[in-house]
Amino acid sequence: MSITIATSNVNGLRAAARKDVGSWVSSQLPDVWCMQEVRAPQSAIDPILEDFAERYVAKGKISKPEELFRANDICEIKGRAGVALLTTLPVLQTRVGLPGLSEPVDTGRWLEADVKTPDGHVLTVICIYVHSGMADDEVKMKQKFRFLDTMMGRLSDLRDEAAKGGRQAVLCGDFNIAHTPIDIKNAKANVTHAGFMPSERAYVDKWLDDYDFVDVMRDLAGDIQGPYTWWSQRGRAFDNNVGWRLDYQFATPEFADTAQGFTVDKASSYDTRWSDHAALEVTYRV
Repeated sequence: MSITIATSNVNGLRAAARKDVGSWVSSQLPDVWCMQEVRAPQSAIDPILEDFAERYVAKGKISKPEELFRANDICEIKGRAGVALLTTLPVLQTRVGLPGLSEPVDTGRWLEADVKTPDGHVLTVICIYVHSGMADDEVKMKQKFRFLDTMMGRLSDLRDEAAKGGRQAVLCGDFNIAHTPIDIKNAKANVTHAGFMPSERAYVDKWLDDYDFVDVMRDLAGDIQGPYTWWSQRGRAFDNNVGWRLDYQFATPEFADTAQGFTVDKASSYDTRWSDHAALEVTYRV
């Protein structure tokens, strides 16, 4: 048996709904869906997530809307960030916020759910939206590095628990870092830009080399250029595939070994692209 875990920066949930993200939902029906940059109040989020649940029912994935678990965290700064997680799997516990951070700018960026997989194991799924940063803005870069530094402690705990036979984990989200030159179209031109600076990319090196996490998509795809998951809205970046790989699923080794395949869905089959990010979907054997 298998499950599909999807992650996507929706670039504003209300805007995505207007651009018919619902068609994508009806087509894909992921078992777990992590969303970033929801950027909406609860009063706007609830009816949209209810519509998604009704689509799951219409397609026979669940029997009633209540069977689609929904959780989200709204950024305390209006119009910023925001994460949400939907799943058809049983949820044992949720946790909101990255331990160690409490400033408003760090809210709406970290959401954990312990889900029970069909084979009876417990998996920790984490929906993450890392600060984008700005190379010429010292404050924004400090916020990004503070968030990344604090992440290291939580990743260490997740790594240790998985290594001792406990819960496996998968980190899903928009990390706002292109890891290597094959993860960005114009590497040389962007080494001084936020998202591809060596000081940022070093964090991903640590997650993979020192903390034993696996970049699931890259592990499946091999050392090919791309595929990218984000394109600038300037010029014809999307049409010319001048992109960055910013969206990832990082998993503990045992769970990563169950990955069977992935899809980077640019939503190009629909009349209107509902985000400047693609959805990254990975199928795992459970």
